[in-house]
Amino acid sequence: MKTPKRIAPLIEDGLVDEVLRQLMSGKEATVYVVRCGDDIRCAKVYKEADKRSFCQSVDYTEGRKVKNSRRARAMEKGTSYGRKAQEEAWQNAEVDALYRLAAAGVRVPQPYNFHEGVLLMELVTDSEGNAAPRLNDLAFTAELSREYHRILIMQVVRMLCAGVVHGDLSEYNVLVDSAGPVIIDLPQAIDAAANNHACQMLLRDVENLATYFGQFAPELLSTDYGNEIWSLYQSSQLHPDSVLTGRFERDEKPVDLNSVMREINDTLKEEEARQQAIAIRLSRARAS
Repeated sequence: MKTPKRIAPLIEDGLVDEVLRQLMSGKEATVYVVRCGDDIRCAKVYKEADKRSFCQSVDYTEGRKVKNSRRARAMEKGTSYGRKAQEEAWQNAEVDALYRLAAAGVRVPQPYNFHEGVLLMELVTDSEGNAAPRLNDLAFTAELSREYHRILIMQVVRMLCAGVVHGDLSEYNVLVDSAGPVIIDLPQAIDAAANNHACQMLLRDVENLATYFGQFAPELLSTDYGNEIWSLYQSSQLHPDSVLTGRFERDEKPVDLNSVMREINDTLKEEEARQQAIAIRLSRARAS
């Protein structure tokens, strides 16, 4: 096929030998199957901001650090340079997340290179060597639904242990290769420790999985893995091999306001006494 304009620099630089075909076009990028020497890989070409339907909401970008102070100031002001820098940061977020998650043992495509706004990565294939289907392209038995749901919940746990929340996880961005589910599409990945929306995003990711697999195994609809996972994470008890139950007991006991007020008053009295003691010591010191 004709070489897309955005992939031409990769061919010129010897990173890609040939573009074989377009694999898919989504809300944020177009993906092509390419040949790199003897290997068949995919090239993800990110769409320009005005052509992309997925918005860079501050809910996703909150907490992302920019090392270059000039770039950070330009991004805050929204200058043309700042908008370009913001686009690069959005794209780099997926590259960083892929390397980070692959190192943590999460099943994601192996990244190989990021050049001129194009991400070269592993082409995920099925048992016959064809491009792997997405979850939403498949029908499941109740048993297989439970198994895939279990696997993906543990992948969510492993991601969170690595400090990452997907932020847009659903049946549309999980591929199924010969070994099972593979998580894709991570430019909106969230830093769990730095983003105030991380809990909300994690709960939504988990709910999306329950809703999809619940079509085939309805009992999954009544599980509450999201709150269980986040509670363990907040208390530093979450580990990649944590045993989950899918249940979460909320503390619904009424707050004892009188007890709280007594504690506040006791604290204020202690502070007042401390300040008075300091004042007495200073007065004596001046007198001597």
